[in-house]
Amino acid sequence: MNNLEPSSLFNFFFEICRISRESGNESGMTRYLEQFAKERKLEYQTDKTGNVVIRKAASAGKENSPCVILQSHTDMVCEKNADTVFDFSKEAIQCYVEDGWLRARGTTLGADDGIGVAASLAVLDDDSLEHGPLECLFTVSEETGLDGARAVKPGFIKGTILLNLDSEDEGEVFIGCAGGIDTTACFTYLSRTVPRRGVTALEVRITGGTGGHSGDEIHKDLCNAVQLLARFLWKAQQDMNIDISSLSGGNKRNAIAREAGAVCVVRKKDEAAFRKLFQELAREWEKEYKHTDPELQNQIVPCPLPETVIDKKTAYRLISALYSCPHGVLGMSKEVPGLVETSTNLASVKMEPGHVIRVGSSQRSAINSARRNAAARIESIFLLAGAQVTHQGEYPGWAPNPDSPILKVCVQAYKTLFNTPIKVKAIHAGLECGIFLDAFPYLDMISFGPTLKGVHSPAERLDIESTGKFWKLLLQILKMV
Repeated sequence: MNNLEPSSLFNFFFEICRISRESGNESGMTRYLEQFAKERKLEYQTDKTGNVVIRKAASAGKENSPCVILQSHTDMVCEKNADTVFDFSKEAIQCYVEDGWLRARGTTLGADDGIGVAASLAVLDDDSLEHGPLECLFTVSEETGLDGARAVKPGFIKGTILLNLDSEDEGEVFIGCAGGIDTTACFTYLSRTVPRRGVTALEVRITGGTGGHSGDEIHKDLCNAVQLLARFLWKAQQDMNIDISSLSGGNKRNAIAREAGAVCVVRKKDEAAFRKLFQELAREWEKEYKHTDPELQNQIVPCPLPETVIDKKTAYRLISALYSCPHGVLGMSKEVPGLVETSTNLASVKMEPGHVIRVGSSQRSAINSARRNAAARIESIFLLAGAQVTHQGEYPGWAPNPDSPILKVCVQAYKTLFNTPIKVKAIHAGLECGIFLDAFPYLDMISFGPTLKGVHSPAERLDIESTGKFWKLLLQILKMV
């Protein structure tokens, strides 16, 4: 890894990999950025949220160029495989190279958006580069609701051109994105004591789903482990008398659920039928998802008999709601061929103290009315099931501007460097650009980056060759502005 190019960019990325930066816990990154600026005698500013902007004067001859903002977010989605022992708050990400990709051992890599942060630092660190006045804006808590971007106040940034370094397909430049909203349903249940005779406890586990970003990869028809679990439990409820002691699945609202499981209490006379049903359904979905989720695994194992189970009424309503809840693409764009316009992600189900079961989901759309309609549809399903439903974290989309001056610079720069046209696209994922445009409508923006796959999951990987092209494009744009 010491020989990766561009070396300055990768060196900064590996430094970042040693710093805890889960969303909501980016204070170490904030201190790191402040120290970086102090050591290089660069002007910097930190707001109450933890956002940092570092300013650098223009290189010789570029003093009259417009100020360009390089923008990236410091937090990452912290996901790990079930069998991986790792503490994101204390341990460094374990990177390795495989077949031209940079990966992490059993965890997310954090190249979303650590590679954007590293690129900004490499530009600030190199006094030989040609550029106009620069502001490098590092925002916090992007992954959990774009909180840092929302907190940027007038005067914190002064530039008029913004380069968002948080896209994941080299050879493409993005000029629009979807907005989003989170929908949460909470069930309150009663506990019932488990009889100690005539019953047994079995744990069902669904693991090894491909997972990924609920915006970028929602169209790939990947398996959702929470949905598969609900599919089995709903059928089991219909066929035999079972009780559910606990269940959980998924994790982050913006990640497709890779794993799920439940502890069930089954009459001993029904154990064989219970196991047979699970095996039959497991074979069905393994076949259905053999191309998209080849590592999917299904297990059913004995476990200690729990003291209590969820009351039957709540369990039935919960499983029925999870089974009927939509997941995936709800509509395609009529204006941009191949672009997902509206989607929903059944992200997680978790049991919490106080006899609460929380179901998390998120809806995305470039059209505000379609996004809110999708959220209302999800709400209606869970209201019918007796849950309390709330919506949080709504953020606007970014309307494309095909006449953007900085877009024209980017198109020309890419053609100059690689003698091939760059693809101009919009993205279904949420970007901070929508927040910035809402607060600073004069900004001229584009988003680009190297190729990343499997983000928000332990399958996350960064294409090394594309990172070099991303770096060259960034420098060429700065030279041409």
